[in-house]
Amino acid sequence: MIDRSDLPPELVDFPAVAQVPVQWGDMDSFQHVNNIVYLRWFETSRVRYLEVSGLNPVMEATGCGPILASVHCNYRKQLRYPDSVLIGARMVKLGGTSMKVEHVVYSKGQGSIVADGESGVVYFDYANQRPIVIPEEVRKLIAQTEGREL
Repeated sequence: MIDRSDLPPELVDFPAVAQVPVQWGDMDSFQHVNNIVYLRWFETSRVRYLEVSGLNPVMEATGCGPILASVHCNYRKQLRYPDSVLIGARMVKLGGTSMKVEHVVYSKGQGSIVADGESGVVYFDYANQRPIVIPEEVRKLIAQTEGREL
């Protein structure tokens, strides 16, 4: 678990932060972390958001929850082993059936953000295989997590 008092200023507004070590196998033939690894890290931060917000029990009880619709990543700086990254996630927009999650990847070794991006997520009924309107209970949990209405 991450002590929030130890977060760098760039991450204090992100309610969900995961810490992940850079693995030797994350690097590619150019000796920097391969681009696809950042998308896995975004996923890790989205899962952390579900944990922090308390959305996991709601999803388990209803069979409904988020499904990834799109992802975008801006690669700011190269990252190499050894290092450790902090990946932040925060909700920046709620629509009728969709949400937008903002991500940042912070290198502890470099002391700066090395990537940022966003995920487009749809609230999905897995049994019926279709998007559904985001329930009020979910909106309340997200507002509570963010400390503001979206």
